Amino acid sequence: SQGHFEGLESPISTGKESNVFSALKKDGTRVMVKIYRLETCDFNRMYDYIKDDPRFLQIKKGKRNIIFTWVQREYRNLLKAREANVSVPTPFTFSKNVLVLEFIGDDGAIAPKLKDETPKNPKDFFDKIILNMKKLHKAGLVHADLSAFNILNYNENPVFIDFSQCTTLKSSRANEFLERDIRNICNFFKKIGLNVDELKIKEQIIKK
Repeated sequence: SQGHFEGLESPISTGKESNVFSALKKDGTRVMVKIYRLETCDFNRMYDYIKDDPRFLQIKKGKRNIIFTWVQREYRNLLKAREANVSVPTPFTFSKNVLVLEFIGDDGAIAPKLKDETPKNPKDFFDKIILNMKKLHKAGLVHADLSAFNILNYNENPVFIDFSQCTTLKSSRANEFLERDIRNICNFFKKIGLNVDELKIKEQIIKK
């Protein structure tokens, strides 16, 4: 009713927590619509992330409240990342369990995930990922679930997605999450022949 899109087009991905669809706008361009499942979401896991976030200390317990806060959290995290020039989809709006995002792809085809399309120049792609992680860290955030599953390869450039679990550096687990993100990325690129050092990468990310 707000005019963000005319109607859903086709499913992009389906999962236990959410389904993602492409949707057409009046002008023929596309957006992505992420709809969180109210029945099958692991809201205990969601609450475990949210309870340590200083931005959401007033959250009321209850499945629907937690899921709606989770969606709002992803929207706010994406906005903050976008402001810091991190390569992420632009978030347009959210309502309850629905999030509307920029469509990342060409000619109606969504950009592939990194796990499905190895970059032609792994070193260049890796360096771009680390630069984006550094920008995110400088903005006071850590993705907390970064891997080859949550990075799109769009014309040989990384685009980070899935920001609902993204956490502020004030979280007691921020360092643990950052190290896990670095380990996931380094492990993927080691498998495709890159020689990378996790400790040096961490220093590079947190260096002011």
